[in-house]
Amino acid sequence: MTLRFIGTTSDDGDCPTLYEVEGTADILVQGDRVADPEQLAQLRHVKSSETFVTVPRDLLTRFAPRAEPREMIPFSEISHMFREFKHTAWRLETRRGYATDRRSPKWERWKAGADISAEPLDAWRENVASATAEGRRFERVRLVDEPLTDGQAFLLASGLGNVAAGEDIRNLPRSHAKRLGLPDWDFWLFDSRLLARFVFAEDDSTLGVVLSEDPVDIAAACQARDAAWHHAIPTVDFAARVRSSA
Repeated sequence: MTLRFIGTTSDDGDCPTLYEVEGTADILVQGDRVADPEQLAQLRHVKSSETFVTVPRDLLTRFAPRAEPREMIPFSEISHMFREFKHTAWRLETRRGYATDRRSPKWERWKAGADISAEPLDAWRENVASATAEGRRFERVRLVDEPLTDGQAFLLASGLGNVAAGEDIRNLPRSHAKRLGLPDWDFWLFDSRLLARFVFAEDDSTLGVVLSEDPVDIAAACQARDAAWHHAIPTVDFAARVRSSA
């Protein structure tokens, strides 16, 4: 089963770490194995299949979920949030490509050499322009590989039009994101209080989202946002860097 990274209190990639076992209510704990004979002798009802690890209390205090996970819902059920959020809609994008992009007419135009950044406003950009005119913020960080995948190159070209409409999009090398301990899953965070985590199929199709208002989930998402935002490169600057290295 797929593991979803929740959080760690390690600064250098060492243990301990918590993961969610996707599709279940189980949490997997990674830590140093208990080897002290005196401690092992005090454990109760030990089965031959069990092993034991130690983790800091701080790890559980900061990252252990405090609520049962919700069921996955269609992405369309949160579409109203992009019009109704009060302050900030923030996105982390972690995949190397998205099926919705590859299936769009814009993808074919881009592959044919069209300047897709200069196309007329669509419904998304119109909403962005309206929201940002009111002082609300659309922001996102995209993890990118070196060199860019086709999916990332498409989003970079398309994203320039989003930026012109008022969305603040930044790019962060995946290697840097790993050093920062950022999540390896996509999400939207609305007003620092509602988390919408994406669930994808193996072909990069969106299956749906899982919502959470669990304070632990929100705190972890806010920490990821702050770290990513601090180190990410604005799209215009990143695009210029890519062009100069081509």
